[in-house]
Amino acid sequence: MSWSLRFAEPIVLPDGRKLATLRDAVRHLAKIIPEAERDMLEVLSASDLLTQAAEHDGPVEFARIATLQAINRHVERVLNPNRKDHHWGRRKLARDR
Repeated sequence: MSWSLRFAEPIVLPDGRKLATLRDAVRHLAKIIPEAERDMLEVLSASDLLTQAAEHDGPVEFARIATLQAINRHVERVLNPNRKDHHWGRRKLARDR
């Protein structure tokens, strides 16, 4: 295997650049992640999965997902409060009305 393996779908960065190979992903992570954050779980997972994919025939798609998680490690998910609430009770049939 090789560091030149390509992702099935490239990672598109906010500035428009694309990370298409494992080598691109490792270089980008090394550039954007500060030294103090390199022991974070997301970063360690991404580096391990990228290495596994490149050197030990590991799954490339898992490496892609881990890279996305490392890039977005400080982004918090926000739920939409305007969403319609679900009715979790039993549905009433026409004959029961």
